[in-house]
Amino acid sequence: MRRIRTATFVSLDGVMQAPGGPEEDPTGGFRFGGWNFPWWDEPLEQLMAEAMGEDYDLLLGRKTYEIFAAYWPYQDDEIGRTFTAVNKYVAAGRETPLDWANSHRLEGDLAEAVRALKATEGRDLLIQGSSEVTQALMAADLIDELTLLTFPVVLGRGKRLFDDRSRPHAWKLTRAAHSTTGVVVSAYERGGEVPVGSFGQDAPGKAELERRARWAREG
Repeated sequence: MRRIRTATFVSLDGVMQAPGGPEEDPTGGFRFGGWNFPWWDEPLEQLMAEAMGEDYDLLLGRKTYEIFAAYWPYQDDEIGRTFTAVNKYVAAGRETPLDWANSHRLEGDLAEAVRALKATEGRDLLIQGSSEVTQALMAADLIDELTLLTFPVVLGRGKRLFDDRSRPHAWKLTRAAHSTTGVVVSAYERGGEVPVGSFGQDAPGKAELERRARWAREG
């Protein structure tokens, strides 16, 4: 069985849209395209390489695939050659041509298609970008590892990594590092159900009981 994992650029407030440049994805009037560029340095390149790993196929949404397909096949560098060589599984309809070598269309319901793909033998499935794919697979409880590259910036609006469909889960931190520019790289594996507890009194007082009753009436 394959693992599904992410390596995602994200702002402090959870925005992941158009990190690479102003023309990457201006959907919704997003005006901060290229927001991760000022924090990029050589140590961060190494941390990014570690986050991606060495043995993976790509799992991409339509827009991320189109961005990648218009850029990476034409780059004569390690990432460009790797991305071209690996399998690319794409959540896109028939109207989207998959001309990039080793590209495969995911048919039907996304969660079911990915669940079937995950059950096969093969390399990890690495999600890059692809906010809608990530959100759908979080809702279906199919992601095994999250690696977040969190940049010290607040963007306010834009496509976000998580939405309210995410399946409640605990996550266990497995590694953490930071660049010289303040980018925090953190990796998490699934940690089971959400644990809960209480700092409240074992025997709540009158004021606390009244507060609970009032809030219950307010809904």
